[in-house]
Amino acid sequence: MNSPVKVSFHSGVGSVTGANFLLETQKGTQILIDCGLVQGERVAMQENHQPFVYDRTSISALIITHAHLDHVGRIPKLVKEGYTGPIYSTPETKELAELVLTDAVSILAMEARQQSIDPIYEAEDVQAVFAAWKTIPYHQAFPIGSDISILFKDAGHILGSAMIEVTVKGEADTKILFTGDLGNSPAPLLRDSESVGDVDYLVIESVYGDRNHESREQRSAVFKKAITDTIARGGTLVIPAFSLDRTQVLLYELNNLVERNEIPSVPVYIDSPMATKATEIYRSGKSLFNDAIQEQIARGDDIFNFPRLQYTISQNESRDIDHMKGAKIILAGSGMSVGGRVVAHEEKYLPHAENTVLLVGYQSVGSFGRRLADGAKKVTLHGREIEVKAKVMTLYGYSAHRDSDHLIASVSTATKRLKKVFVVMGEPGASMHLAQRINDELGVHALMPEKDKPYEL
Repeated sequence: MNSPVKVSFHSGVGSVTGANFLLETQKGTQILIDCGLVQGERVAMQENHQPFVYDRTSISALIITHAHLDHVGRIPKLVKEGYTGPIYSTPETKELAELVLTDAVSILAMEARQQSIDPIYEAEDVQAVFAAWKTIPYHQAFPIGSDISILFKDAGHILGSAMIEVTVKGEADTKILFTGDLGNSPAPLLRDSESVGDVDYLVIESVYGDRNHESREQRSAVFKKAITDTIARGGTLVIPAFSLDRTQVLLYELNNLVERNEIPSVPVYIDSPMATKATEIYRSGKSLFNDAIQEQIARGDDIFNFPRLQYTISQNESRDIDHMKGAKIILAGSGMSVGGRVVAHEEKYLPHAENTVLLVGYQSVGSFGRRLADGAKKVTLHGREIEVKAKVMTLYGYSAHRDSDHLIASVSTATKRLKKVFVVMGEPGASMHLAQRINDELGVHALMPEKDKPYEL
């Protein structure tokens, strides 16, 4: 090569959210990998309003790993500010992203009103995004410009999630793999994350780069005990759950517990219109489920439905839940309690000792969920101080992210061709811990990149 390929990381470094990476080739082809919202942190609103540091009109293509808001949430802003090129993802990612971005409009509008500023985009900006959105299935290579080829590999994170393998053509081809978020394989519903394979450079997430999850057996036992103990107290189990994948996994687990008569029969509410719609998308995408789940469905089991399960759509239905006496289970968004219907339920149930709030996913720094996970005894919701008397439990084994040992295992599936690993999408301690493990245990140079700094490959 006469000049190197360069990669730069414009958000999503030193932080779990806000994925936005730029790759540039010697021929001037530029591709963006993801364009997500920064979430949870106190400066998130400010960061999301900042202009992009690169020229939007020079980008050849935007490639999306998956549909979580921290990977797609600023795409309408990018288009609004001048990006006119194509957007590529798997078909399932596009379908889920339409749901996620449409839902984000009202959330962003509410946050903007609270700060007395304009929202970063509105409904018409979301609509404009999908006119340029193209879908490509896994393992079908497609070109960008004259010197780049893209291939989607199954990341096993949520339905349609992809690792993006970029081949830059030259005298000697250069291969870079962007993992996006890697699934916590073996996952209850989805297939295992594919191997890294024969690449020169790896960009890997590190949400849990410094810790390991409970085993599948442990998490199932703790989940079951949280349910039975809360029901025995006559209380309510509130689960802040992400609408994509987490809710569907928990529904599947509940379905199995109910059908095996392992928990008492109580009402279970899915109090999230987005989770309800996402569950229907999961139903239609069952061909991407692992073999065991496909066999279970083939035997006639509706894995997302069981007696006393109710999907609540309207606000009135949501409010009615809290008037229902007796033990019950509520799954509601958002997963980090930064908005959505779960906040109203937490306001009602946190002050009472018979209830339980079960946190089943990563809680970002600055989020309400993080304060609960850190053991806060008093919190403020809707301007009212609340004493936390409910039992607060954390159960990260249901995370859709790989833990530290399994991230190392993923890197170890690379061939000896691998030269360098960039560790991103994690808090600084987690990213640096994982980078050090990769250096020490695998003998591959790994680092946490600096924000906005171009790295030559």
